[in-house]
Amino acid sequence: MRNDSRLSRMLHVLLHMARHDGPMTSETIARMLGTNAVVVRRTMAGLRDAGYVRSEKGHGGGWAIAADLEMVSLLDVHRAVGGPRIFAIGSEHSNPHCAVEKVVNAAVEDALRDAKALLVARLGAVSLAELARGFEVRCSQADERRA
Repeated sequence: MRNDSRLSRMLHVLLHMARHDGPMTSETIARMLGTNAVVVRRTMAGLRDAGYVRSEKGHGGGWAIAADLEMVSLLDVHRAVGGPRIFAIGSEHSNPHCAVEKVVNAAVEDALRDAKALLVARLGAVSLAELARGFEVRCSQADERRA
């Protein structure tokens, strides 16, 4: 089964946008991600609707950051891009009168509830600004190695 990479891909885009002077076109973003500009526009629309980016039409237009990066969490971005359920694992409910199924489902559902709460809390605790600062540090280190 293929992983859904919308969150990591859009975080990648947002960090480049935050460091870029001026708007970035859908075509530029598509080349960066190795995808189609239509896919970029469709995915970025969720970020625009949430107020995290804005789009400008015409010559010199494109996508630009519209929100304070300190105020946007990874969880916010996940939700804005229409990310999938946190986990694809689920319970079987084909025979609701089966005692074994009830015991198994209870154990699986408890574990998933705990894991989801932890992941949601962690994604909610990391801001785009934190990622941007980490990105800047890595870029500075790479510049120092080249010098």
